[in-house]
Amino acid sequence: MPNWNDVLNEITQLQTSSYSTAQGAVDIIRRGYLKKLNSHTSRNIIAYYSGFLSKPGIAQLDINDEDKNGFMMAVHKLTRSEGLDLILHTPGGDIAATQSIVNYLQKMFKNNIRAIVPQIAMSAGTMMACSCRTILMTEHSNLGPIDPHLRGVPAYGVIEEFKKAYKEIKKDSTKIALWNPIISQYAPTFLSQCENAIQWSNKFVQEQLEKVMFVEDAKAKVKAKNIANKLSSYKGNKRHEKHIHIEECKKIGLKVERIEDDPILQDLVLTVHHCYMHSLMNTASFKMIENHNGVAFVKQQVAPLPQR
Repeated sequence: MPNWNDVLNEITQLQTSSYSTAQGAVDIIRRGYLKKLNSHTSRNIIAYYSGFLSKPGIAQLDINDEDKNGFMMAVHKLTRSEGLDLILHTPGGDIAATQSIVNYLQKMFKNNIRAIVPQIAMSAGTMMACSCRTILMTEHSNLGPIDPHLRGVPAYGVIEEFKKAYKEIKKDSTKIALWNPIISQYAPTFLSQCENAIQWSNKFVQEQLEKVMFVEDAKAKVKAKNIANKLSSYKGNKRHEKHIHIEECKKIGLKVERIEDDPILQDLVLTVHHCYMHSLMNTASFKMIENHNGVAFVKQQVAPLPQR
C-alpha cells in the first residue's frame, strides 16, 4: 500500500518528469487511484472532502447548500443502478443542507449508498453516514456526536443552563444576580430555537436509520431511536468534538464494516485518502467533490487583489 510519503513521491516524480504543476500532478495521481477503487468495488464513487484540518478558518469548509451543485455535477452521467460509495471527510455543517443533499443522493441511487469514512466525519457528516445502508470504517477513523450547535454553542448546553438557573433561582431568589449576566446574553426565542434544533437533528437521524440502514429489520424503530439518542447525548458524549471510533459505533448498534477486512479495499481507500490530503495541503483547494471519472467541483482560495 502506498503510504503518505509514497504518494507524495509519486506526485513529485510526475511533476518533475512531465513539467506538470503541483495541481496537475496531484490531480492525475488522485484520479488514477479513484479509478482503481471503482474497478475494485464496481460501484460509483463520490469523494466529499473538506480541508478543515489543514486550512481551518476558511469560510464554507462545512456542509452547505452550495455543495449541492458539486454533488449534482458528480452524479451526472453516472450509472445509477451501480449504487454509490460516498467517501466522507468533513467537520459537519448545516443540517438543512445535509438533509437536502441526502434526499437528492437517495433519490438518484434508490438508497443504495454506502458511506466510507477513511478518517473523520463529524456532526452533520455523521448524519450523512447514518443515512446510508452501511458505514465502512478503519480502525483509526471516527464519527462524532450529532448534538446541534447554534451560534457556536451547544443547544443541549443552553437548555441545561436554563434548567439549572431556574432550579437555583426557585430555591434561592438571590441567585438572580448571579445568573442574570449569563441568561441575558440569549435572545428571548433562543431557547426554543435550541429545542427545535435538537428535535430536528434527532428526528432526521432516527428516520434515516429506520428507513435506510435498518429498513428490513423488525426492530428498526427501536434500534434507530436508541442510536439517535446515544449519538445526541450531551451528557454521555461530554463534548461535540468527541471521536466515536469503530468499536463504539458497533456497540451503539450502527451497521459498520471494517475496511481492513478487505486488504485490497483498505489499500485503495487509504491511498485515495492520502491523495486528497495532499491535494488539500499542497494546492489552493479547500473543498473537493469528485467522482471516479474525474468530474470534480473544487473550491479554491482566491488570492486578494493587489492594493493600488
